[in-house]
Amino acid sequence: MTARNKLLTAPPYAVEQSLKRLGADLRTARVRRNLTIEDMAGRIGTGPRAIGDAEKGKPSTSMAVYAAMLWALDLLPQLDEVALPEKDQEGQTLALARDPGRARTKPGLSNDF
Repeated sequence: MTARNKLLTAPPYAVEQSLKRLGADLRTARVRRNLTIEDMAGRIGTGPRAIGDAEKGKPSTSMAVYAAMLWALDLLPQLDEVALPEKDQEGQTLALARDPGRARTKPGLSNDF
């Protein structure tokens, strides 16, 4: 018997809630555009079940399905903003704390003639 991926069967609560919110938001965007689940599935080249699973926020849904749905709804540029390094304040702080910097000599005149 193979072990099931705990992330898929019991993700952290915050992850589960974010996926459900994303799925609900994608559904709202699809409905506002008067697209059926079948229309969306055809646009991104998958089956209706994958769309339904994404809209329910199922953790087993591929990131590619979510990204393709964003693309089909002209919302993909928002995904580009999700993990921008320049917006990761904690990561920047940790990186600065680890990097002592380089000791450099100041450029100036040389006494070598």
